[in-house]
Amino acid sequence: MTSSMAQEESTPLGRGLDLRVLARLLRYLLPYAPWVGLTLLFILIGSLARQAGPLITKFAVDDHFRPGIVDGFDTLVYIYLGLLILQFALGYCESWATNMVGQWAMRDVRMQMFRHLQRLPLRFFDHTPIGRLMARNTSDVDALNELFTDGLVALVSDVVTIVTILSLIFYMDVRMGLLTAVCLPVSFAATVWLQRVTYGSYQEARTRFASFASSLQEAISGMEVVQLFGSEDRRSRSFAHSNERYLEARLLASRYHSAYFPSMEMWGGLLLALTLWYGTGQISKQEMEWGVLVAMLQYVPRFFMPLRDIAERYATVQTAMASAERIFELVETEPEATGSHRPPQQVQGRIEFRSVSFTYGDTHGDDAEWILRDVSFTVEPGQSLAIVGATGAGKSTVVSLLCRFYEVQKGAVLVDGVDVKDWDARDLRRRIGLVQQDVFLFAGTIGENISLGDPELSREHLEAAARHTNADRFIRPLPKGYDQPVGERGVSLSAGQRQLLSFARVLAANPEILVLDEATANIDTETEMWIQDAVGRLMQQRTSLVIAHRLSTVRTADTILVLHHGEVREMGPHDTLLAKRGLYYRLHQLQYGEGKSA
Repeated sequence: MTSSMAQEESTPLGRGLDLRVLARLLRYLLPYAPWVGLTLLFILIGSLARQAGPLITKFAVDDHFRPGIVDGFDTLVYIYLGLLILQFALGYCESWATNMVGQWAMRDVRMQMFRHLQRLPLRFFDHTPIGRLMARNTSDVDALNELFTDGLVALVSDVVTIVTILSLIFYMDVRMGLLTAVCLPVSFAATVWLQRVTYGSYQEARTRFASFASSLQEAISGMEVVQLFGSEDRRSRSFAHSNERYLEARLLASRYHSAYFPSMEMWGGLLLALTLWYGTGQISKQEMEWGVLVAMLQYVPRFFMPLRDIAERYATVQTAMASAERIFELVETEPEATGSHRPPQQVQGRIEFRSVSFTYGDTHGDDAEWILRDVSFTVEPGQSLAIVGATGAGKSTVVSLLCRFYEVQKGAVLVDGVDVKDWDARDLRRRIGLVQQDVFLFAGTIGENISLGDPELSREHLEAAARHTNADRFIRPLPKGYDQPVGERGVSLSAGQRQLLSFARVLAANPEILVLDEATANIDTETEMWIQDAVGRLMQQRTSLVIAHRLSTVRTADTILVLHHGEVREMGPHDTLLAKRGLYYRLHQLQYGEGKSA
């Protein structure tokens, strides 16, 4: 278990039924209100049908068994059989409708979360573990599904059952109904208290399990260090401490849980004994019929089952409330701001950074770590700008700001004279073709990874893009060609093949601005030749921004910008910068040595 998962496990599970959260959850059921109403109708009729059996027994005893009258008894039998069939049909329909509504609602929750995730800024993902986001869309949604399909429906069914039984008891004998009503709050309060402490102990065990699992994960991950320094005994003692604490919590939870069902049986037995004592006395006084007592003895055990079930739903409700709070926290996260600027049919591709300063951290105080400091440059339409510098100079940050993955704190980034903050984010990114060093491919075919599911891109268009970027050289010999599966993250392809696919993907989208972020790094010589040829074709008649460590890939750029510690130190063509014998010259000498040429 990872540390993020352990953190999830140790998260408190809620404080009970929050009516505001519940009301918000119920909104997901509004589109399916007719089905919800039908389900409630099934519950009501089903509860009446299930509790009619003891009442029929009363009529059988008083009207047929005791007086010895056979006539009409077969009618009761048929009614009883009919009720059994009705119970089965209603139970099936109730379960089917409930699960259908629950699954529909959960589908809507998952889609809302996924759509919202795609609108969140990258800064959010920088600080949120992927495992936590996965848990929101899986385990937390499953907890809501359990609430909708089992928790709430069962609660409604149990309440209806209690009201139905109590009403029938009052119908048969008012004093017995009052006795049962008096026992109801006492037994229910005791049951809820015991369930609460039982669940609290399980929650403590869950929290301690997080510590236990974290200790285990750390020990296994660092096994090489443990064995290298001979610290097996020390790690064993640490693990034993976590293991013992978890054991204590589990044993305490088991102790409470073991007392839960016997206590329910005790309360049921006491009420049953009171019913038998009271009923026998009333019969001896000829103030109660035998059929009433027989029916009472059947209703009392049934009366305690829904009480027990309601208490058991406490854990389901708490878990669901905690999950709902986490889900709502996610969907309430501020999405990426969307501008209103709609570009013309053809974008010129002019890029301007105007006194841009940026940091990924806090901008307040003198300790702010600025990644970019007062960076200014302009790339005219159709021209190419190469950005070079040491690792951490801020080169990739320039790309992120241009694509508006992050918002600048100072200055402005403009495309065609319009601040990227005012652009519609999707329109802006559709105009920018980004090729990165680490190419992400989705599980699917090669053709699907080039088109990214765009239905407007024909097969002929995809193949033309692949030929133009030299990707067709390796695609065509494959057994299935463009229908060849690439595996998750493209594991079946080499780094160079993935890179060529990314170029084909960009060309198929036909952007006005091309951005290459270390796109030719870690590539073998032959593939690099193909890629360099593809780069040359892609850059034709496009505004291009090229980031590279190897200066051989940037010497043909119209302008080269040298970044150092987030500041623009030099700018100009390759030969001009070499002649200055400044920072660019020193970088060139480090890579190629004295007297060697790029």
